[in-house]
Parts: sequence; structure tokens; C-alpha cells
Amino acid sequence: MSVQNKTESLLSAREEMKATSAYSRLSKLFDDGIFTEIDAFSGSAGGYAEVAAGRGNILGIGVYAFAQNSDISGGAMSKAQAAKIKKVYELAVKTGSPVIAMYDSIGGRLSEETDLLGAYGDVLRSSGNLSGVVPQISVILGKCYGTQALIAVNGDIVVMSEKAELSLATDGSNASAKENAESGVAQIVAKDEDEAIQKVRELISLLPSNNLDYAGTLEFDEADEASDDVIKTIADGGSIIELQADFGKCVRTVIASVEGTTVGIVKTEKKELCAAGCDKAARLVRFCDAFNIPVITLVDAEKFKCIKSAAKLTGAYAEATAPKISVVTGDAYGAVYIAMAGTGAAADVTFAWADASISALTPEAAAVIELGDDFGGALKNATDVKAEKEKVIAQFKSEKLTAMKAAENGYVQDIILPSETRMKIIAALDMLSDKRVSTLPKKHNNLYI
Repeated sequence: MSVQNKTESLLSAREEMKATSAYSRLSKLFDDGIFTEIDAFSGSAGGYAEVAAGRGNILGIGVYAFAQNSDISGGAMSKAQAAKIKKVYELAVKTGSPVIAMYDSIGGRLSEETDLLGAYGDVLRSSGNLSGVVPQISVILGKCYGTQALIAVNGDIVVMSEKAELSLATDGSNASAKENAESGVAQIVAKDEDEAIQKVRELISLLPSNNLDYAGTLEFDEADEASDDVIKTIADGGSIIELQADFGKCVRTVIASVEGTTVGIVKTEKKELCAAGCDKAARLVRFCDAFNIPVITLVDAEKFKCIKSAAKLTGAYAEATAPKISVVTGDAYGAVYIAMAGTGAAADVTFAWADASISALTPEAAAVIELGDDFGGALKNATDVKAEKEKVIAQFKSEKLTAMKAAENGYVQDIILPSETRMKIIAALDMLSDKRVSTLPKKHNNLYI
């Protein structure tokens, strides 16, 4: 073959690859559609490998990514595809760069038989070893079933387009984006492929490149101080990305920035915290801690509903050494205060709004114990016992279970007005910016089963 023919053959092969869905998706992901390909022409079963991979920039941040190529053998997993993906993970380790994985595949290349088991195992192990070292974002843009679904969910954050399917079952049952959002598997659901990729770009702009790096400090708009949403009054405008919005709705979890500093925010939404809500909060705390992202907790809750999940959440806060700032915005009683705002959470700073209520017990239990016979006496001659009881408890709460009492005893560092919350958090973040904590030598704790 002449030099001219070889050149024409190369250019033809490049054009063929550029015409595929995988190449198009990588081009949308990276700045200006520019990226350096990895093993561009690696072969599989007489054709090209069923995945495209490369390294490029997202808002100037170096990132590795691969996209399963459904235009080639349906994107079926193979030894060649696994080897290519494994190389992406190896390069990410060497350079400390995030990995974005785009899934769209009919399954595995069954003709490879038992070799396919090794292929899946290599990818799953590589992803697992990288967990907590660099951020991993999985993007489900087509079908993702069986073992590939297990690999995808191994990522830190799972983004799905509405028409994508994700299921451990190979028949595709319970695979819709809606079902995965409601079960907490998918943290973000986008209306289409383009929005899903845009969400990934937004996430990368907020996250550190690795566990030794600092999160990006891109410019954002001022917070919306007039908003009824306390998170919007704290976070920089345009920076809020909510995770698992359709799961565990007693808690909200978001990634955002506060005056350019990336933070994770946990906000209680109901007085009783369910198992799903606790799991959701624990996941965000552990993710933030892995990359030393400060955690801001906004507490207004009275009790936990599930002891196992409450223990999981308590353990996540207790183990986390990232900066932790808690704000009691309403009620914080007993285990909830201890786990999320107090000694159990090992909070570095705890603020309380002026009208907050803090107690080791619920107001009713505390009133019964502290008032003793006076409690019963107040109800003895009441014409409406229920109304009188509520009145006594409310008065006891307003007089005895106050933020000021908690501050006097050292359980709150400062009492603030709601309008001061953002300013106080900014000051605390600055104070804790150089926080370093040495932990006891161990492989890991055993609190998450």
C-alpha cells in the first residue's frame, strides 16, 4: 500500500469514528470538542473496540472520559473494550484526574464466553480502586444492564437521561430513569442527552480533581438573599446542583459553592427523618469527606425513624474529617442534634438561629421530667386538656429549650439571625480552610452494612 493510500485509509478511519455516537458525546463533553484519543484504533472481533476514550478539558479542568459506542456491535463489552477502559483508569490514577463514564450498550460480547467475566472484573476492580481517589461520574445515555449496571453505579454520582435504562436485571426490568431516581440509584435525571452532559460539566466545575486537590473556585452570582429557600440564601447563585431529589425527601442534599468554595449541603425537610433520608445524607457526607469538601448541615428535626440508618448517618458524620458546619434553623432534639449538629457529628462550628430549640429530649418529655408534679397540676382543672397541655409544653420550650441555654452550656458557638447565615458560614469556611485531622490507623470502619 502506497503512502498516499495509507494516508487516505487513516483519514477514512478517522472520519468513520467521528461519525459515531460515542465520538459525538465526547465532543459535546470536552471544551471546544477537543480531546486526545486513547487507543483510537484498538480492535475487537475484526472491527474497532466498542468504546471511544480520551482526555480533554472541561472549563479548563483536565478530565478522562470513555463512551461506549452503541454504533459498533451495540457497544457490547469485550476484552478489547475492557482493556481500553482500564487504561483510562490507570491514566487517571497517574495524573489525579476525574473519570467520566458514558454507558450505552446492549450487554456483553457473548462469543468471548468466560473471557467476558475477566473483562467485567477488570473494569469493576479498576473503578473500585479509584473510588475516593478521583471523582467518578457515570452517565447513562442508553441501555445499561447486568454487570455493566453494577460498574456504573460504582461511580460517585450517577446521571441518567430520561430515556436511558439502568438495571442489574438483564431483562431490563425496573430500569427507567424514574424508578432509579425514586430508589436513589440515579442522583440526577436529565431530560435528554445534551442536558445530562451539561450537568456533568457543571459538576466537574465544582469538584476537586482528586483527593489531594482543592475544589474549583469559579465565579458565581451572588446568593438570593430574598429567597424563601434557605439553601439559596447561602449558596452562590447558579451553583446549586441537587442530588437524589426524588429519594428520601425528608432530607435535601446538594453540591454548591459559597463565595467560590465548593460545599456539600444537607438540609432536613421534615421533623422525622426516614431511613432513605438518612442514607441519602450519609452518602453525601461520605462523598464530601473523601475529597475534603466542607459539609454544611441545616437542622430542623426532632427524631429518627430507623435506628439502623440513623447509626449509618451518625457514623458518616463522626468519621468525616472534612470541615463541618452545622446550623440549627428550628428544632434539634436528642439523637438528631447529637448526630448532625453536636458531639456525635464532631461539628467544627455549630450555629443556631435565635428562635431555635435544642434539647436532649423532646419538649414534652423534657417538660414532664423537669416540671414534675407541676405539669400534671397545670392540666388538672383544664376544660380542654389537650389545648392546655400544648400551651404548657410551648411555654416550657420557649423558656427552657432555647438556643441561648444551649450556648450557655457550650453546645452552640454562636446565635445568629437568619439573614446572617451566609456571612457566618463564609467566615467559618475561611477559619477551617486549613483544617487537618490525623485519624487512627485502620482499614475502614464497619458502620455501613
